[in-house]
Amino acid sequence: MSKPLIMVVEDDQAVKNLITTTLETQEYKYITAANGSQAIMEAVSHQPDIMLLDLGLPDMDGVDIIKKVRTWSNMPIIVISARSEDRDKIDALDAGADDYLTKPFSVEELLARLRVTFRRLNYTSGQSGAAASVFINGGLKIDYSEGCVYLDGEELHLTPIEYKLLCLMAKNVGKVLTQKYILKEVWGSTAESDIPSLRVFMATLRKKIEKDTSRPKYIQTHIGMGYRMLRIEDYA
Repeated sequence: MSKPLIMVVEDDQAVKNLITTTLETQEYKYITAANGSQAIMEAVSHQPDIMLLDLGLPDMDGVDIIKKVRTWSNMPIIVISARSEDRDKIDALDAGADDYLTKPFSVEELLARLRVTFRRLNYTSGQSGAAASVFINGGLKIDYSEGCVYLDGEELHLTPIEYKLLCLMAKNVGKVLTQKYILKEVWGSTAESDIPSLRVFMATLRKKIEKDTSRPKYIQTHIGMGYRMLRIEDYA
């Protein structure tokens, strides 16, 4: 897969210049939009591979753009916003954003987030054409057809809930999944009263797949928001 086409949705000219200059230095292709209406039109016309999205646009809220795009596209959306409250991050992630970068940000951090997203795009495209029956991430292997999980060649004995959680994380590798999203997918509920149960199951799952739970290698916690499965090369 060649370098992706990135759409930059940003109305602040200084920030837009910083992002586009950074992309140019890395020889990324990009298009820009200064408001939500233009962003949606450009997304439909050009079918970009990745969207970098500011939430505070002059004509509509960025969360609404995410919701609109998600009705027809699964392209990765990285939010770049001055909104730093957990509630804002959770709302964007629940709407379908893949990552959240808070302003002010460093060029190095932006490029790192893009590399992670690009690797995820490459992995997904490599699995297209036929349903992947096996997921491999470092020493972790999930055989979906057998319903078995292996770590460094040894089979792990997971409960049904632990297996569902692990599969959900694996099928969204590199993406932050909010607690609400996980509860809905695994339990069919979004009740906050179920969050303690989720935390317990995540803790027991980690004990089985992490050699050192104090330094998790596979599943990263985003405190107050949710969890993300890291690809091993991203972790390293």
